[in-house]
Amino acid sequence: MSDTQKLTAAQQTVGDFSPKIVELTDKVLFGDVWERKELAPRDRSLITVASLITGGNSEQLGFHLSKAKAKRIFYTQYFISNP
Repeated sequence: MSDTQKLTAAQQTVGDFSPKIVELTDKVLFGDVWERKELAPRDRSLITVASLITGGNSEQLGFHLSKAKAKRIFYTQYFISNP
């Protein structure tokens, strides 16, 4: 991998000792499951963020909040639409 290519979160976390987990996370989870057309990306992010908040999973929340923000989902929009 070249120095200019950005590492995925999975590569950064477990890439050195578990390349198969990286492959499954990047190609299957985010490349196939996450990109399915049955649910809009905006709705998928809203559901994911809401699930992480209600489940108390703060470790993954920062990653998914930044992804939601990149999709132009703003925190006020989430909280206003989900009182």
